Amino acid sequence: MRFTYAESMIDPDFYVPLARAAEEAGFHGMSIADSVCYPKESDSVYPYTPDGSREFLENKPFVEAFILATALGVATTTLRFTTFVLKLPIRPPVLVAKQASSIARLTNNRLSLGVGLSPWPDDFEVLGVPWERRGKRTNEAIDILRGLVSGEYFEYHGEIYDLPAIKVNPVPSEPIPILVGGHSDAALRRAVVRGDGWMHAGGGDEELDGLLAKLQRIRQEEGKADSPFEIHVISPDAYTLDGIKRLEDKGVTDVIVGFRDPYGMGLDTEPLADKIAALTNYAESVIAKSA
Repeated sequence: MRFTYAESMIDPDFYVPLARAAEEAGFHGMSIADSVCYPKESDSVYPYTPDGSREFLENKPFVEAFILATALGVATTTLRFTTFVLKLPIRPPVLVAKQASSIARLTNNRLSLGVGLSPWPDDFEVLGVPWERRGKRTNEAIDILRGLVSGEYFEYHGEIYDLPAIKVNPVPSEPIPILVGGHSDAALRRAVVRGDGWMHAGGGDEELDGLLAKLQRIRQEEGKADSPFEIHVISPDAYTLDGIKRLEDKGVTDVIVGFRDPYGMGLDTEPLADKIAALTNYAESVIAKSA
């Protein structure tokens, strides 16, 4: 089992010391949240809160995901950084490929791209991207990312994007893992067909079991049941040794753990020292004993 530390919407000055502390404690990676803006007026809902409210996001600081990954990557030496998740279809895929390949090269292949669809039409509107056919747009964007980070000339002629033969430089010495987030059937199939793994956004164990069963069925349907595949989950089981064993038995490869409720209203007031103590205690009680 590999362990990813999750923290977001905090004082931006906390990120570097937290990344260094997570690396020293033995975490494999750290997740990086993505949010572009907060609309003054919107009727959109958030799919991962009980009431669909997104008010918890107002006034929360979000450092741009690629900029944060770069800053933390140069401040550490072994910790891996995974976007969780990058809103891919609102971004130009060629630019994403350039940004991601540059970060991966500068950090010695320590970037993974967790990607997904934004649940909010607002993000598409303010960036001038159609909300319609967002799934197809995401599929084509993933194809373009894979083609360009190879470092070879790549051209693409799809329904959404049409690119002449181009290449980007520098590129990493290893492929950038692409993990797909989302709980819909389309997202699960996208993870299997186009991704190197799947990222779970949270929920009860019963729901997780159902999603894992769907994933396995899709992998069998696509002839990929025996191919390497990462499964990153958020689960209450991730906080005990017995729970870690149960997750391993289900095929989970990575757990994402955090130590506060990210959906709370108002600014985070937890001191940096308390955050470091929480991740260190977890590392000593779970990570060190699960090896």
